[in-house]
Amino acid sequence: MNYNIAVIPGDGIGPEVIRETVKVLDRIADKFGHKFSYQQLLAGGVAIDQTGKALPEDTLSACKSSDSVLLGAVGGWKWDDLAGDKRPETALLSLRKALKLYANIRPALLFEELASACPLKPEIIKDGLDLVVVRELTGGIYFGEKGTKETDMGPAAYDVELYSEKEVRRIAHTAFDVASKRNKKVTSVDKANVLESSRLWRRVVSETAKEYPHIELNNMYVDNAAMQLVRDPKQFDVIVTSNIFGDILSDEASQITGSIGLLPSASLASGNFGMYEPVHGSAPDLAGRDKANPMAAILSAAMMLRYSFGLLEESDEIGSAVRKVLKKGYRTPDLMEPSSAGKEVGTKEAGDLIAEEICPFILSAGKA
Repeated sequence: MNYNIAVIPGDGIGPEVIRETVKVLDRIADKFGHKFSYQQLLAGGVAIDQTGKALPEDTLSACKSSDSVLLGAVGGWKWDDLAGDKRPETALLSLRKALKLYANIRPALLFEELASACPLKPEIIKDGLDLVVVRELTGGIYFGEKGTKETDMGPAAYDVELYSEKEVRRIAHTAFDVASKRNKKVTSVDKANVLESSRLWRRVVSETAKEYPHIELNNMYVDNAAMQLVRDPKQFDVIVTSNIFGDILSDEASQITGSIGLLPSASLASGNFGMYEPVHGSAPDLAGRDKANPMAAILSAAMMLRYSFGLLEESDEIGSAVRKVLKKGYRTPDLMEPSSAGKEVGTKEAGDLIAEEICPFILSAGKA
C-alpha cells in the first residue's frame, strides 16, 4: 500500500525525533511491502523565521491533501516575546481547527521495564498503568471568544468557555468507542458544580452513554480527577474531558509514566484522517545535542499506522520493538536513573536500535 504523509519537523528537538521516526517507518515499509511518501513542511517558529507565518498556506494545503500528518514539536524561547496570536503555537491551534481534528487520544502506559521511574509509590502502580485521555480539541476556552476590556478594577482580559451539544456528543462517542476496545469504563471529567458549560457537558455525555449499555460511565470533578490520578491511577480506563481540562490532565498522566518522552498522541478528524505528534514539547535546551528521546514520536507513528491506515500488525511491530529495546536496558538520558544499570544512548542510536528490532537484515545491509 502507498501512503502520503505530511511531515512537519518543527522546532527544537522536533527535527531530531522525526528523523528517527521516519527511519523506523521506512523499516516497516521494507518489511511489510508498503511505500511511505513524505512531504517535508514548515510550521511553528522555523516557519515564522522563513515565511513570517507560523502556519504557511502551502503547509496547510499540503496537509489537507495528505493521508495523515506527522508532527515533531513547535515553539521555543526564541519566539517567547511575540504577541500571542503570532507565536509558533498558533500553528497547532490552526491545524487542529482547519483539519477538523476534534479528538485528541493520549495513551498513558507505564512500561514494566520503567516502573522504577514512576514517581508514585510501588504499591500504587505494582500492577502497571494503562489509561487513555480523550480530549476534545477544537472547542472550549482555547477557541472561544476572547478579548480585553476596562473594568472597575482596571484593565482586564477574558476567555470564554463555550461548548455546543454537538461538540460534546461527538467526543463522547469517540471515548465510548475507545473504551469498547479496552476495559469498557469511561470517566467523564468536568466542573459541573460551578460551570454552566460543564453542566451541559455532563448531561450530553450521560445521554450518549445510554447508547453504550455495556460501558460503565462515571462522572468526576476535575479537581478530584487530578487528585485521583496520583492517588489511584489504576481506577481509570478512558478519561474524556474538555480541551483545557484534557490539556492539564494528560500532562499529569504523562508524568506518572516516568517520562513525557515516551508518550504519543493522535488528533483525529471524522473518518481516518489524523495528525500524530509526541506529547512532549520542543525542548530547545536539548536541541542538537543528541539527547532527546525519540520514542514518543516513534510511538505516535505507530498510532498513525493503526488509526489512519488500519495497519494493526505494523503498529504492533513498532510497539514491540520499543519494548524490546527498553527490555535490553537501553535508555535515553531522560530515562536514566542514578542507580540504573542501563546503557545510555542518544537520539540517533535509540532510533537505530528500534529500527534494527524491526528489520535487522535491512539495517545491517547498509540501508539505514
